[in-house]
Amino acid sequence: MPPRFQFTIHARSGKARTGTIAMRRGEIRTPAFMPVGTAATVKAMRTSEVRAAGADIILGNTYHLMLRPTAERIHRLGGLHRFMGWNRPILTDSGGYQVMSLSSLTKRSEEGVTFASHLDGSRHLMSPERSMEIQRLLGSDIVMAFDELVALPAPREQVAAAMERSMRWAVRSRAAFDAGGEHAAGAALFGIQQGGLDERLRAESATALRAIGFDGYAIGGLAVGEGQPAMFGVLDYATDQLPETAPRYLMGVGKPDDIVGAVVRGVDMFDCVLPTRSGRNGQAFTHDGPLNLRNAAHAEDLRPLDEDCRCPVCHGPDAASRAYLHHLIKAGEMLGAMLLTQHNIGFYQQLMAGLRAAIAAGTLTDFAAGFLARYNARVTR
Repeated sequence: MPPRFQFTIHARSGKARTGTIAMRRGEIRTPAFMPVGTAATVKAMRTSEVRAAGADIILGNTYHLMLRPTAERIHRLGGLHRFMGWNRPILTDSGGYQVMSLSSLTKRSEEGVTFASHLDGSRHLMSPERSMEIQRLLGSDIVMAFDELVALPAPREQVAAAMERSMRWAVRSRAAFDAGGEHAAGAALFGIQQGGLDERLRAESATALRAIGFDGYAIGGLAVGEGQPAMFGVLDYATDQLPETAPRYLMGVGKPDDIVGAVVRGVDMFDCVLPTRSGRNGQAFTHDGPLNLRNAAHAEDLRPLDEDCRCPVCHGPDAASRAYLHHLIKAGEMLGAMLLTQHNIGFYQQLMAGLRAAIAAGTLTDFAAGFLARYNARVTR
């Protein structure tokens, strides 16, 4: 039987590593980008297309699935994998992000967070124990501890209080996960480091998480308004504070240049809604930077989005020109969003494959410099 969870590092380049996470539903090649399937779907894509693009794992959203169609219903229907037709690993977030993003609809206490549903106003308590229960009902392969984060900038006292509460919730998450019986025997649990931009708070958080013990460790509380320079400043030390032998997951990041910079600093896993959200809004990511397909400059351009992209939208019998994609977006045709999303997910997965190959070959420094120089050479067009 495949292992429950085994992380093997195959090669290093500076702080960066490439490796494999082996789980019962398959292997995850790292560094890995996880497409976001908030409501049991990677928006505008079929699961077969997500897999064909190169994704080994996707992310589901605990908060949104709790509300609709409910975790209990998904469980009765055979679990999230069967429900959405994805037979590989799924990571589920804990609902902690919504503590911040839906703060106007929440009330926080030591017990947990009471949400007013954004759908119908009904009230729900999300606690560490309930978060673990929902993720168990969904059948998640990688479960995230329940945490509290704050938008930045924020006073140090507020960041410290949220971090300390997150560590108390991490203890409760660990206990509730371990009580999950058969699910816990086949799944993994990740803890989440908090502490904002404060190195001492980050160190305190990392020490607490190490003492509890987790299969992997996420770096939380970034990409919440601090900007790339500040984020990279935290990553310069945060990865060193976490266990060397466990995967490091930077939550909610990000843009292609964010990912390259974070991999160089030792991050192994990423997720972000950006490639799918941008695709629905007429933006494509390319080696030469992002393209705005609403721009009239593309109206009669027969080139593919990216000559160096190997996705089906750029090359092959079904390839689409910039002119056609411009037309679809301007006309409001749903195919435009579908094709741009497929390209963006493919582009991200090709970037991850390039990073893995460069680490293995010992050429990451040159790869990263070349990618960033080309990507940042032009502004959005």
